[in-house]
Amino acid sequence: MAGLPGLVRPMLATLRRRLPADQDRYGWEFKWDGVRAIGYVSGRQVRLLSRNGTDMTASYPELAGLAGRVRAPVIVDGEIVAVHAGRPDFGVLQSRMHVRRPAARLIDSIPVQLYVFDLLHSGDRPLLGLRYTERRARLEDLGLDADPVRTPPWYPGDGEIVLAASRRHDLEGVVGKPLASRYQPGRRRDRIKIKNTRHQELLICGWIPGTGRRAGMIGSLVLGGYDGTRLRYAGTVGTGFTHTMRADLMRKLAPLERDTGPFSTPAPPRYTSGARWVEPRLAGEVAFTERTSDGSLRHASWRGLRNDKDPGQVHHESG
Repeated sequence: MAGLPGLVRPMLATLRRRLPADQDRYGWEFKWDGVRAIGYVSGRQVRLLSRNGTDMTASYPELAGLAGRVRAPVIVDGEIVAVHAGRPDFGVLQSRMHVRRPAARLIDSIPVQLYVFDLLHSGDRPLLGLRYTERRARLEDLGLDADPVRTPPWYPGDGEIVLAASRRHDLEGVVGKPLASRYQPGRRRDRIKIKNTRHQELLICGWIPGTGRRAGMIGSLVLGGYDGTRLRYAGTVGTGFTHTMRADLMRKLAPLERDTGPFSTPAPPRYTSGARWVEPRLAGEVAFTERTSDGSLRHASWRGLRNDKDPGQVHHESG
């Protein structure tokens, strides 16, 4: 877009099990349960790119109003969310994520919002080298405080209070950003995240046919993730699907079929007997209670596809 640099990869965060001892070194934000988006605004145009560079603009036409809310060309970092029962709900957002050009009825029934939490470029000036606190101050000066685009709050210092508030309001968790940190596109170096519920992004590596009422359909998915360059088995998931989800997954997996499992070492036969193997190109997200000693997920429940994730980026998160 005129006046703006090319693709800026979003800065990421490293998963931690607990808050750090030096909490006062961070600015704390709530972790929003949606889809990360880098927004480019120039003239009367808005362009929304996912974290892997996919253009999502047409999927969320109501966010085009951002162009009328800022004067100078800007690049912003944020999260697209669908709010249900007073909080962002990733399951509800699924109905919008995979629709390239949504009908007016779908837009009306499942509206989305853009929560903007960073300003990366303004006018003719890149802001990546500024401190987090300086970028936040400039973002707040934009006055993005009305639906469907808002600037959520941040809190310096005591992460315990913010984490406790996220639990009270049934939010996904918190993100800590060092107050003096610069924005490093595509890096995880300084930022941390603490989740209230355990989620994992994994690749679909196969599926096991269902029985009974699900005969001829997907009964469960066989999942995997990268450990370095090696693709490891990570468990199966058979709950959390609607009938529509199962049918949609069948259509998407059919052209990806292969004769053998894609794992670097064979998956346990007792868990994958009768599996139909596929190329590991589709990423999805699951919720789970814990990991077994070999890293597999226990009590996993499907949350939905993640088309904003490149297969090579899907790995086992520590913690």
